[in-house]
Amino acid sequence: MTDTATTSRLFAPTRLGPLNLPNRLVMAPLTRNRAAADGSPTPLMAEYYAQRASAGLIIAEASTPNAVGQTYPNITAIHTDAHVAGWRRVTEAVAAAGGGPMFLQIQHGGRVGHPDNSGLTPVAPSPIPLPETIHTPTGRQDAVVPREMTPEDIRATVNDFAAAARRALDAGFAGVEVHSANGHLLHQFLAPNTNRRTDAYGGSVDNRVRFVVEVVDAVAAAIGRERVGLRISPGNTVNGIADTDADTLYPALLAQVATRNLAYLHIVSADPEQPLFQRIRADWPGTLIGNPVLPREQIPADGGRQAAERLLAAGADIVALGRPFLANPDLVERLRTGAPVNPVRDRYMMYVGGPTGYTDYPTLGAVR
Repeated sequence: MTDTATTSRLFAPTRLGPLNLPNRLVMAPLTRNRAAADGSPTPLMAEYYAQRASAGLIIAEASTPNAVGQTYPNITAIHTDAHVAGWRRVTEAVAAAGGGPMFLQIQHGGRVGHPDNSGLTPVAPSPIPLPETIHTPTGRQDAVVPREMTPEDIRATVNDFAAAARRALDAGFAGVEVHSANGHLLHQFLAPNTNRRTDAYGGSVDNRVRFVVEVVDAVAAAIGRERVGLRISPGNTVNGIADTDADTLYPALLAQVATRNLAYLHIVSADPEQPLFQRIRADWPGTLIGNPVLPREQIPADGGRQAAERLLAAGADIVALGRPFLANPDLVERLRTGAPVNPVRDRYMMYVGGPTGYTDYPTLGAVR
C-alpha cells in the first residue's frame, strides 16, 4: 500500500464557509431505516456515524421536517424534541470520535409516502401518484394519489423546513442540506411531469423553481446562509421524475439561488463530461460538492477514488461518496493508502434493522 495523500487534493484540508474540513471527502446522505418508529435516531445510529467520523464532512441521512413528509418506515425526522435528542446523541458520538462537522439533510417525501407509513395522505404539487409501489410496514403497496398542496400548505411546509433547520442546530449539526433531488417533494415541484399546477408555482421554469427558492430563503433566514447547502439531481429519473427541460430548468434555479451565498451546492450523479455539469460549475460561484456516478451493483475496487479525482479535476471542490462509506467505516484511510475495500452487502441495506450490514463492516485493523 502506498500513501498518496501528499499528491492528492482529496486528502488536503479545506474550508466550507466558516468550517474547517480535514479532507475533501464527504459521507453522502443515504437512508438506512434504522430509526425508531417515531423517527428518532437510535444508539445504533450513533455508533454507525461515529465509526465514519474520519470523513471531512458527514451529511446525515434524510430527515423529515413534518409528519406528512415521511417516506418509508423507520426513517429519521427532525420535528419533535425527541428527534432533537436522538440526533444530539449522534452528533456527540461523532465529536467524541474525533470527527469533523456534520450537516443534516432535510427531506420531504411529497408523493413518495403512504398513509400506512405516516398516518396521513401524502401531499404533492399535483395529484399525480408515484408510478411504482412503496415500502410499508406490511410490505410493498401501490402508491396512493397525493393531495394537491394548497397555497396554505406550501407556506406551512416552507415554515416547517425553517423550524427543522433550527432544530438541527439545536441537535449539534453545523448546518443543513435542503434536499431538492431524487424525486422527492422539492424535485416534484421542479419537474414538469409531476407539477401540473396553473398558479404561481407551476407552468414556466421560473414558477416551478419558486418553491425551492422559498424553502432555501426561509432556511437561510432561520440559521444563516453559510450553514445551508442545496442538493439537486438534474436528469435523475428515480421515483418517476422526468426532468425533460433540465438544460433550462437548472440554470434558472441557479440564477436565483447562486446570489444567496449558500455553503454549497451538491450535485447527485455528477458527470464531469456532461455539458450541464460544466454549465452548473460555471454558473455556481461557491463551493460545489460532486457525488460521482458509480456502479449501482457494487462499488469499484478503488472505492471510488478515480471517480472522485476526476470530479476534482473538473472543478468540484469536495466529493461525496455514499456506498463506499457504508461498507468502509475507515474509507478515508483506505483511499489514502490504496487498501482493498469491503463490498456492500445489499441484502442488509434497508428495511431490515439491526447491526448486520450496518455497524459490523470491518476496519483495516480488525481481526477477520
